Amino acid sequence: MSAHLDMTPMVDLAFLLLTFFMLTTTFAKPQAMDISMPIDEGTSPVKAKNALTVILGEKDKIYYYFGFADDVPEVLETDFSSTGIRSVLLSEKLRANPESVVLIKATEASRYRNLVDILDEMKITDTRKYALVDLATADKLLLQEKGNL
Repeated sequence: MSAHLDMTPMVDLAFLLLTFFMLTTTFAKPQAMDISMPIDEGTSPVKAKNALTVILGEKDKIYYYFGFADDVPEVLETDFSSTGIRSVLLSEKLRANPESVVLIKATEASRYRNLVDILDEMKITDTRKYALVDLATADKLLLQEKGNL
C-alpha cells in the first residue's frame, strides 16, 4: 500500500510567507541628484579669471586648469581621492572668488561613473556654481599638446 502525502497546506504556507515578505520589505528607492540648469536667455559668459575647467579623462584621471584653453594654461593632473580634486575644489584660490565657476568636461574615454563622481564632489565640497560643458577642440588640442590625450 502506498502513502499519499497532501502538499496543499505546504504550498499555501509558502505563498503566504512569500506574500508577507514581499509586502513588508522596503524596496530600493532610486537615487536622484538635483541639478539646476540655467536658462539660455540672459546668461552671461564666464570670465577666464573665474573659470576652473575640469576634464574627465580615461582611467579615472582628472585634468584641470584655471581659465580657458585659448590662453594655454598649465594643465595639472589629479584623481578622485580626498587629496586630489577635492583639495582643488576646497582651495583658497577657488573659495576666495565668489564668482568662480567650475566647468566640467568629459572626454570620450571617460566613464559615466566619473561624471557621477565629479558631481558628488561638487555636492561634498558645496560648490554652488558648476556647469556640464562639451569638450571643445581647444581643450583636446591642449591635452594632446601636454601629452595627456
